[in-house]
Amino acid sequence: MHNPSEEFKIPIGPQHPALKEPESFSVALRGEKILGVDIRLGYNHRGIEKACEERTYIQDMYLIERVCGICSHSHSTCFIQAVEEIAGLAVPRRALYIRTLVAELERIHSHLLWLGVAGHEIGFDTLLMYTWRDREIVMDILAELTGNRVNYGINTIGGVRRDISSIQIQETLKAMDLLEERTKYYIELGLEETTIIKRLSGVGVLSYEDSLHFDAVGPTARASGVKRDVRKDDPYASYGEISFDVITDTGADVYARTIVRLKELMESYKIVRQCLKNLPDGPITVRAPRKIPAGEALSRYEAPRGEDVHYVKSNGTDKPERVKVRAPTLANVQAVKHMLKDRFLADMPIVIAAIDPCFSCTDRLVSLKDDDKKADVMTWQALHDYSIKWHSQRGVDFGKLNKKLQERLSK
Repeated sequence: MHNPSEEFKIPIGPQHPALKEPESFSVALRGEKILGVDIRLGYNHRGIEKACEERTYIQDMYLIERVCGICSHSHSTCFIQAVEEIAGLAVPRRALYIRTLVAELERIHSHLLWLGVAGHEIGFDTLLMYTWRDREIVMDILAELTGNRVNYGINTIGGVRRDISSIQIQETLKAMDLLEERTKYYIELGLEETTIIKRLSGVGVLSYEDSLHFDAVGPTARASGVKRDVRKDDPYASYGEISFDVITDTGADVYARTIVRLKELMESYKIVRQCLKNLPDGPITVRAPRKIPAGEALSRYEAPRGEDVHYVKSNGTDKPERVKVRAPTLANVQAVKHMLKDRFLADMPIVIAAIDPCFSCTDRLVSLKDDDKKADVMTWQALHDYSIKWHSQRGVDFGKLNKKLQERLSK
């Protein structure tokens, strides 16, 4: 029989029914109390950064969207801003307003999705059903404006691909009115529902000082009183011409992160209305060169989860020399270890969910070599071949897998 005072470790993941993505948590426990957590990433690495170096800027624009389905516009815009800065392009104001519009619609879709997941993690599945039903409204609007529900493909180098009609403007405004009424109900629910307040208050505490120490971003930082938002601090697209408030809270726990996201939804509705009512006339794109001049740029973007950073280095060809992505989850994941310490094991799902993690966004590959060895540059194809060989040595026959896939596709 296990001694409750004895320390022991349990693994959660990388494959686990409760995890939407494969990641590994090694949890040190004494009884039900968490002593510490070791988080291991790397199970979702897809080589996107390296793949960008083998493709043209136009191809990369669509590849970068696949970094994350929920934040596809965030990564696409962040990347393209860096490319446009290097190329010295002046993007038309109408295009910048459309980018801002899609950005806020994406934020609404992401926050409603998160609210449903948070409700599910604490057993409040009714909230999941309600918020995901409302999320369909904004997903339909995104599909109407861009042609896609997930990877929107609205951006192009020098502007946007599609314009907005007066009918689409009216439909979007009506959708915002409906979503705003629903969100007011969720805010009332969050402020008054005892189940939510008691279950989330005091859980996953990250103080103002600790938030700065761990360099948290997005709603995670703002819920700890850190007034940090790239849209205000370093305006891009049309945010410099739009009025909105940066929502903060001093609760510093999961409940505060819930309130911040709910109130941010109200600000997003305000921004969408301003974009549509003040949409400038004029072109939606400018001519861009196929080959980008040599240079480098760092682009910042306030994604729904927090600050997204893209670094692009060009060499005068039609392909980038280097692309580097720092997604917001990578900035927040270290704070999770701190928030879980001395908490109960039952708090772990909602504390992790509170940062709205995307581990596919986060995973990167770093090759470390001894100082006395010459570092090799691995091409994307070489990385692909190396991965197949590595798995083959461990018993995975990709030939059989590819044959089965072809048989399924032919049916």
